[in-house]
Amino acid sequence: MESSVATIGADRVGEGRERILAELRKVIVGQDEVVEQVLIALFTGGHCLITGVPGLAKTLLIKTLAQAVDLKFNRVQFTPDLMPSDIIGTEVIEEDRSSGKRVIRFIPGPIFANIVLADEINRTPPKTQAALLEAMQEYQVTVNGVRYALERPFFVLATQNPIEQEGTYPLPEAQLDRFLMKILVTYPSRDELNKIVERTIAREEATPEAVLDRAAILDVRRVCREVLVAPHVQEFAIRLVMATQPEQEEAHEMAKRYIRYGSSPRGAQALVECGRVRALMRGRFHLAVEDILHVAAAVLRHRIILNFDAHADGQTPETILAAVFKDVTSQATVA
Repeated sequence: MESSVATIGADRVGEGRERILAELRKVIVGQDEVVEQVLIALFTGGHCLITGVPGLAKTLLIKTLAQAVDLKFNRVQFTPDLMPSDIIGTEVIEEDRSSGKRVIRFIPGPIFANIVLADEINRTPPKTQAALLEAMQEYQVTVNGVRYALERPFFVLATQNPIEQEGTYPLPEAQLDRFLMKILVTYPSRDELNKIVERTIAREEATPEAVLDRAAILDVRRVCREVLVAPHVQEFAIRLVMATQPEQEEAHEMAKRYIRYGSSPRGAQALVECGRVRALMRGRFHLAVEDILHVAAAVLRHRIILNFDAHADGQTPETILAAVFKDVTSQATVA
């Protein structure tokens, strides 16, 4: 039986989710799945890559989320002429008024915030994209051999346009792997589009209020790490990841045929971490297979690299992962 402490922890996460959702819905219409996945990433403590064509409110979603939590927020608009120093900061030489000597002072860049919006991240060359690598993995930046720590929580929310569009640069595989989830934003339905237009012609705009602060978010993350993970559920997550690795015996037939590189171990870690948060959001203090499956596509779609045959045969990460999930689930059910 779950302890009262566990139940209180789950209730706290569920309450935090509902409060943030209420504020987001003041501005955002629909996209419930996208919003929930972003909240999972927020409570997990991982970075998030949001992909979709222009005009689907990707940036608006992140700005609204930043308003709903009492955290320092900075936005960086990625452009082809953006330099690494424009993100992490730069050193300047100044004259000390008391001694008259010249001193070097570091001016922090916009990355020194709790939530960083990397808007249209694939509009800038790989050299500038790489400026985020150290910060996303080690929560610090290094400038001329000096390390500067970033305050926790540190959360990069990046938006990108489909790589088929002009003026985009594909993200390096090493950087993609540092994103906990890749979330796809689709077109709204007819009813949702109607509500969007109604809000557009309304005289007043809704303003979200901050409902969670830094301490509350860190507390939620602590509770999430206490969610129980049964051995068979952990094994299921491992099977999903290994099924995407073409060189493994457990690899799925489609992986052997269409995947050049499968998911890294970060994929298995992310499945468990994101699944734990979803379990708490559903009021449970134990991880279930359904939690893993619910987050699996967002966690793994950017961690598999397809080969030429996949592109020639019209295969996508979505079609391949769907087949992998189906077969691994059926095998687990039989077992």
